[in-house]
Amino acid sequence: MVDLAKIKPEHLWYFVGLIATDGNLSKDGRHITLTSKDRGHLFLVQKAIGLKGTIGLKARGGSKDKIYSILQFSNVNFYKYLESIGLTARKSLTIGELQINKNYWNDFIRGVIDGDGYITGWTNGHNGLRQWSVGIVSASITFLKWLKIEIEDKYKVNGRIFSRTSKNKVNPMYSLRFGKLAGKIILGQIYYENSLCLERKQARCQECLLDKNRMLKYGNVVMPGC
Repeated sequence: MVDLAKIKPEHLWYFVGLIATDGNLSKDGRHITLTSKDRGHLFLVQKAIGLKGTIGLKARGGSKDKIYSILQFSNVNFYKYLESIGLTARKSLTIGELQINKNYWNDFIRGVIDGDGYITGWTNGHNGLRQWSVGIVSASITFLKWLKIEIEDKYKVNGRIFSRTSKNKVNPMYSLRFGKLAGKIILGQIYYENSLCLERKQARCQECLLDKNRMLKYGNVVMPGC
């Protein structure tokens, strides 16, 4: 049973970010599911929101190999709460604007990035400099357009949305992407000390933040490591 009065709000909104990207609301009006390749992380999330029970295993994408861990629980009141802030069943193509407590926006975005986001680094073949990209992937262009507006306003950065359609896929996938300097501004605020997060992405965050910049400023913000 999820008791909203007992969950730390920063954990709640982080969990909402995970559900919005890597989670699912069943059509039965009571079951909530979160799937992850990082089994240990699901145990941390389970404890943070006050749940008990078994974390199972499942296959995805037509594979028979059960390599994904699944946290599933039944809670009508929490289900209705998630609906009240804009989440719905079968949301992958339809998710849009959510009613997020702005005091915990950093936690929500960290959950989104830990769910369906990426922090990617590579070396530029022309100048040998280390480049970085921070982004969020979704099948819903409406969701990413909303995130773009909110993130740009919150962190005073600029991002771009890209689309890609894979073979044998009807619907395109979209990516909201921020470059190195913008990414550093975002990451430096959302992965704070002792925050509930996916360990491997926190490690990538630190690697990005410690990497030196070619430019000294992004807008009026002087970046660390210059």
